[in-house]
Formats: sequence, C-alpha cells, structure tokens
Amino acid sequence: MKKSLIALAVLGVIAGAAQAQSSVTIYGIVDTGIVYTNPVYNSSTGTTGSKFSVNSGVIQGSRLGFKGVEDLGGGLKALFQLEAGFSNDTGALQKDPNGSSALFRRKSVVGLGGNFGSVLLGRQTDILDDVSQWTSVQDFGGVTGNVGHNLDRLEGTRTNNSIRYNTPDLSGFTGSLIYGFGETAGQTSSGQSFGLGGQYANGPLGLFAAYYQSKLGTGNALTTNTSDVSLLGASFAGVGNPGDTALKTFSLGASYQVGPARLYGNWSRVKQPLAYAPTQVTTGILQPGGFTVGSFNNKKADIFELGVNYAVTAPLHLLASVQYNKLTFVNDGLGDPTKGRLLQINLGTDYFLSKRTDLYAFVSNLRAKDAINPGVYGDSTGSDNNQTAVAVGIRHKF
Repeated sequence: MKKSLIALAVLGVIAGAAQAQSSVTIYGIVDTGIVYTNPVYNSSTGTTGSKFSVNSGVIQGSRLGFKGVEDLGGGLKALFQLEAGFSNDTGALQKDPNGSSALFRRKSVVGLGGNFGSVLLGRQTDILDDVSQWTSVQDFGGVTGNVGHNLDRLEGTRTNNSIRYNTPDLSGFTGSLIYGFGETAGQTSSGQSFGLGGQYANGPLGLFAAYYQSKLGTGNALTTNTSDVSLLGASFAGVGNPGDTALKTFSLGASYQVGPARLYGNWSRVKQPLAYAPTQVTTGILQPGGFTVGSFNNKKADIFELGVNYAVTAPLHLLASVQYNKLTFVNDGLGDPTKGRLLQINLGTDYFLSKRTDLYAFVSNLRAKDAINPGVYGDSTGSDNNQTAVAVGIRHKF
C-alpha cells in the first residue's frame, strides 16, 4: 500500500513538472455589433441613404489563437503564437487589404525568450501595436481606424518575413526592434521594412515613442513582402521602383491615470514619398474634388488625438475621444486643394458584465474638409463630407 502511494506521488510530481515545462493556451475574441451609418453612398444606384449592418470586430477583430511556451532550462524558453482572424457576422476567414484570406494572417511566430528578452520570427506586428494600449484603440478599437489609426499603424499592422527583438522589462521601460526581409535576390532593399520604439510604464504614467518605415517590393507593391497597406495610404501601382521608401511613420504619446479617469494624447506623422496626383491614375473612380477613391494621394499626414476613459463604477466606463488628421496632398495641377483635414468625435460607454464579457455603445461623427470622407466604418459617403455612425455590440474573450 505504501509503495503504491509513493509511486502515485512520484507520478504526480512528474506530471506536474511536465505541465510546468510546456503549456499551450487556446484563446480568442468574438466581437460583433449592430451598426447604423448615415449617409452611405450606394454605387449601384448613385444615391445616398442610411444603412444598418451587423459588423464583426467593432472594437477588436474577432480571432482564434494558440500560444505556447516550453521551458528549455537555464531560463531559456521556446515561444510560439498562431492567430487567425475571422468575420463573426459571416463565419468567413478575415481577409487582409490585398484580399488574401491566409489562415494565420493575424500572427504566426516562433522564437526564444529569456532574461535577454525575446526574439521572434514570422508574420507579426511591431511595437506600434503594443503601445496602442495608451491610445483610443484601447477603448474604441476599429472605430478610430479610418480617421487615422490605420494610416499611422497604431491599430496593429503586420510585417511578413520579419524578425523582432523585445528587451526585458528595465524598470518599467521595454523596447523593440523589427526588420522585415524583402526576400528579393540581388535587391536587398526591395520590400524591406524596419521599425523601433519603446514604452515606459510607471504607476499611473505611460509614455511611448515609435518609428516604422517600409519600402516598395517587386511589382511596386508595398504589401508584396512586407506590411499590410493602410486604408488611407496611397496606391503605388506604376509609381516608384522596388526599394524606394513608400511609408514612414513616427508616433509619440502619453497616458495618465487620474483617479477613475485615464487621460491620453498622442501625435503621429506619416509620410508617403511615392504618393501621386490623381492625374497620374489610369484607373479608378474620381470623386468630386478630383481625389481617387482609396488613395487620398496624401504625401504627409499629421494625426492628433485626445481622449478619456472614466470609470463611473468598476463595470461601467464612459468614453470620449477626438481625432484630427491634417493631410497634405500631392499637387495635381488642376487647382484642387493641397491641404485637407478629417475630424472625428467619439462618445461611448462600455459595461463589463464580467472580466470576459462586455456590452458597448458608441456614436461617432466624422467630418472631412477638402478631402474624401473615408467613413467611420469604411462606408463611402459619396460627395457628403459629414457622416454619423452608431454601434451597439457585445464582446466576449475566452
């Protein structure tokens, strides 16, 4: 009897040690809301009107992920993470801006971690995704994407074929470097990308600064081997040569917790040296003002943001933010404005039923002057420069 008890105890210790040495976590987010938008342009009829829709990923993209760690001894660990995005309203795999529906398009990395930090290889975001916790992305997510966060990359844009190094926590400071390989024989700079930055967290204070740039790949496509294209970014077809710098972005911001209120502000400057005038475009629909749908031909954008998250009670939060995007366009020689602006105001509430489930309601107004209104949720306004969107939804994390 004693031998049996000893044997069982030994087996229990071995099983516990094995469990501690290696673990795999399955996780995910399902985020879906009912959205009312007005006005929305109907290209089939050439008219505008209001629209109701069921949208997946209003705050955070719906996803299914797997991540794991194996203890290799001596403080060294093997790490991996695979993350697939899907549209909960249809059940389909989420597509990237190129129309690709790769299974693990959100993240696909493997690497090593330890006292030195971590090194990861694969398709992944850079530190601009990490510092979004100090911005409106934390509260409003995709609601503030089209007004500027898709352009300055604060919502998290992936880089293919990349290697990323993260420092350990150094008294509240963490830094990161990323390099994306263009993978073009004889043309090292073709499709190449590079980014670096750091964030500092000390009690109620959060600070960040980050830079990222990417170059044109083969076929003059920014997305060929490096990062996802931004919704407000220029289309580079027929412009520039492989290896030419296509995108530069620098962001600086801060967040501070004052009692129940989290206050934040940030600024980003985005440059697109290869942006072109609409007169250079041979395809595409021209909107009033001469701007090509989807390109915005902006060579520079300064994006400013202020916001607050006020906890009325532990589960109930009141949210507000404002984004101002100052755009500089390429001169097309037709007398069109070379300066434009986008202004979006957001109000919302988020109620947490539990740590995993919350209900939210947002109202946003996006105004454009001397620029095309991209729509709060990507629905074109046609020639109207003012759009209001209301969203009510539920988010569950597992």
